[in-house]
Amino acid sequence: MLLAIDVGNTETKFGILDEDGSVLHMWRVRTSIDRTPDELGVFITQLFAVAKLDLRSIDRIVVASVVPKLDFALVGACKRFFSLAPTMLAPEKQRLIQIESERAAEVGADLVAAAIGGASRYGTPLIIASYGTATVFTAISRAGAFLGAAIAPGINVSIDALVGRTAKLPQIALETPQRAIGRNTVEALQAGIMLGVVGATRLVVERFSEELGGRTRVIATGGLAEVVARSCPAIDTVDPHLSMLGLYLFANAIRKG
Repeated sequence: MLLAIDVGNTETKFGILDEDGSVLHMWRVRTSIDRTPDELGVFITQLFAVAKLDLRSIDRIVVASVVPKLDFALVGACKRFFSLAPTMLAPEKQRLIQIESERAAEVGADLVAAAIGGASRYGTPLIIASYGTATVFTAISRAGAFLGAAIAPGINVSIDALVGRTAKLPQIALETPQRAIGRNTVEALQAGIMLGVVGATRLVVERFSEELGGRTRVIATGGLAEVVARSCPAIDTVDPHLSMLGLYLFANAIRKG
């Protein structure tokens, strides 16, 4: 089985995939750059123990990371606890999707993994909307090339910044209120934040579609994708496993040489 690890700035996803690419288990945990290889290895071991999985069932490990400070600990943990050296997805070196942005090395490995998975599962052209630490819209051309992206602050980042700078504003639940005109502080915050991200999604999708040559399928992924999709008709499908599929395809391509 394959252990796929997607290291994001806020969350890290660990996925167990079988030989057919089906996700058997997936965990979302908070990314911590202070863990040592041993601490990280023990943490992963605990995840496996809870799921009643044998570490020896893993014969391949593949990683997409946008947190370089954690790479040393992650590689060390994989070598010590699995006796395997992980394969790292480097956007500028992989050959599964052509990157046509100006600086391929600056593209996030997580975005490339999701693009590989999205193009394989849904075809092209395609727009992938990722709702995580940042809200990122990725454009994949009809020819299957990674064209570029639009990046905005993530929903939680926006909330934290607003609440942190405003003494009287409370933390809120992420849900869209029934009315746009908030009649209390919580409703006002929910309306502004959620309708704001829905409106931004609609506009970016509209502009992306024009530049891609017409109506384009939109796939949402990331920790807050479901929340946004419930109120956003511009999103066609929510797929939480895009990066896992992309890492699986990348690992298979490496195996085949």
